[in-house]
Amino acid sequence: MRYHKKIDAILILEDHTQFKGKAVSNNQDTAFGEICFNTGMTGYQEIFTDPSYHGQLMVTTNAHIGNYGTHTDENQSNSPKIAGLICKNFSYNPSRASSNLSLEDFLNQSNLFAISDLDTRALVHHIRQHGAMNAVISTQLDKIDQLKEQLKTYPKMNGLELASKVSTQKPYYFGNKNSTYKIAVLDLGVKTNILKYLSKREAYLKVFPYNSSLEDLMSFEPNAIFLSNSPGDPQPLKSAIELAKSAIDKNIPTFGICLGHQIIALSQGISTFKMHHGHRGINHPVMNLVTGKSEITSQNHGFAVNKDEAENHSDIEITHIHLNDQTLAGFRLKEKKCFSVQYHPEAGPGPNDANYLFDDFYKMYAS
Repeated sequence: MRYHKKIDAILILEDHTQFKGKAVSNNQDTAFGEICFNTGMTGYQEIFTDPSYHGQLMVTTNAHIGNYGTHTDENQSNSPKIAGLICKNFSYNPSRASSNLSLEDFLNQSNLFAISDLDTRALVHHIRQHGAMNAVISTQLDKIDQLKEQLKTYPKMNGLELASKVSTQKPYYFGNKNSTYKIAVLDLGVKTNILKYLSKREAYLKVFPYNSSLEDLMSFEPNAIFLSNSPGDPQPLKSAIELAKSAIDKNIPTFGICLGHQIIALSQGISTFKMHHGHRGINHPVMNLVTGKSEITSQNHGFAVNKDEAENHSDIEITHIHLNDQTLAGFRLKEKKCFSVQYHPEAGPGPNDANYLFDDFYKMYAS
């Protein structure tokens, strides 16, 4: 059993609202980022290692974090990607026998700062009322004025390109090289589980850096192209948008998830926008307008596709709608082999509600 003497810490929001807490460990004393919250009751390790969370201070609404430790197989990338963690109760003593590390050791290995003993209910209420904004967590209680000044100059997420921070630097292969089909993956911040689901559909994958050209991807002679999730604003990713447009014009089977979905929309002249506080959790209801069935989905995005523009686009069929706020959750191109969704079917909170999307992609490139 571990016992810790907790050091006083503070959270300061961009609007100068402050919350008191305690430092989880002493491996760091300050972290900046855009604050956001995730409503998932489980899956904290998958959240922390999801590249789409790069640069964000994560607030977990579940009251207990760390109670089942961590396991290597549950990482969605090679390291935690969040800028920092904010939680109510932090457990130093995991109860799961199969865990490799406690969450404390997991965070310490990546020098990731976390604070606990904070009123997360009041904090989430504030974010929902006033929107996502930059914030800082720190134990430097004697430097609050200085922290506020630093916070003023911290980059805004709107207009920020972050794919380059999380994408692979060199192409690599994934799956069975003797598979029947080949898929070229544009890595804008891809999750490991997405690669696993794609490779299970008789596909050998080659994963390319975020700034690769269509010619680069086609050198693999793929049967299809996949555009991955990513942190940040999709609009600065001009090369990815041009790649998507060219692939669609050539009618190469193309599937996009999350920011990949937004990239496809931008390639068709449909705009994206920064959401008030985004969708992040594993219980988001989505209606499939084609089948009439509802799905429980995992979502993680702070930007979305303009639904009005999509509805008025002659080549677009909206296929999925988020039932909480009626935002666009999926569409397909009527005359092309291309479709995309805003949510994460590989995360499986349903657990199998959205697996059919990978099967639909398979049917598209295998036909």
